[in-house]
Amino acid sequence: MSAAKKIKILLVERDLTLTELSKRLNKHLSTMSVKMKRDNFTEQDLREIADSLNYDYEAVFTDRETGKSI
Repeated sequence: MSAAKKIKILLVERDLTLTELSKRLNKHLSTMSVKMKRDNFTEQDLREIADSLNYDYEAVFTDRETGKSI
């Protein structure tokens, strides 16, 4: 699932709009709209979004052979 879809789900869970999220992040709505449309988020963006919505964010790579997570 794309990051943009996950963010949409989080917004629904919190009963917020993209406009309200943009304000919380102190970013222009147009910037956030483009990021959502292109699904173009940095890891820092995702951490800030998660924090502003009171979620934890984890980016994990897991070795399929050993199960080791990085």
